[in-house]
Amino acid sequence: MKQAIMIYTNQQPQSLEIEANLKDKLELAGFRLVESGQVPDYLITIGGDGTLLAAFHDYQAWLDCVIFIGIHTGHLGFYADWLPHELDELVDSLARSGGQGHVSYPLLKVEAACKDGKRHEWLALNECSLRTMAGTMVAEIQINEKFFATFRGDGLCIATPTGSTGLNKSLGGAVMHPRVDALQLTEMAALNNRVYRTLGAPMIIPRDEYLTLVIQEEAQTMLMIDHLTCETKGIQSVKFQLADTRIKFASFRHTHFWDRVENSFIGHKQERDAKIKH
Repeated sequence: MKQAIMIYTNQQPQSLEIEANLKDKLELAGFRLVESGQVPDYLITIGGDGTLLAAFHDYQAWLDCVIFIGIHTGHLGFYADWLPHELDELVDSLARSGGQGHVSYPLLKVEAACKDGKRHEWLALNECSLRTMAGTMVAEIQINEKFFATFRGDGLCIATPTGSTGLNKSLGGAVMHPRVDALQLTEMAALNNRVYRTLGAPMIIPRDEYLTLVIQEEAQTMLMIDHLTCETKGIQSVKFQLADTRIKFASFRHTHFWDRVENSFIGHKQERDAKIKH
């Protein structure tokens, strides 16, 4: 049976042009293009990391059977391995792969318990943050349901290894390789004085442990799952642990993690290559 492919774009003119071109090439190569509602073998995103995050959240139900591929047209392409001028090479690689070859990254499972007894559950690819919109957030930090500390400050960020290069990094967290099966907790503007104390350092939590944040005082808080803002009214506690489900990316043109980090934040290789060309 022909491999099924879905294309997900950010609807920008450049991306739509690439989508039309890619569809023609895929059909000529014998692939089957599917629309929303049908489960594909591959989901190709055209845009930046924001586009891939949107596709991830729109099609979470398919994570066990779908392999993601990113074509980079945005400002930051940490998850995208392909550029617009490489469509022929991409289609050829798909044809030769036979549906084989992928890498998988850990995801963050977030469970919120509310005062009315309702529970909500989400998956995050990058991170989840719980932060105040006004005043000071007060939350008890528990590890495996055992009290660790009381946090007072602007908020807390819990990141996956691949998400460690985002908000986590800007808060002073460590950059973790995706093979490190752990999540990371970082603080946002914690209050530290003679009265109030926090650890004041990032924490790495292994797969077999979990974090719980128990809201201690009513405050205007905001819960964000990646780029999405979630309803927080009435939330009493939020539990964080690595999910059993993982996201899969095609590996036939997979950029090494540290190359992605260097390219995104340092850029010496690009500068060196440019000097060599001149």
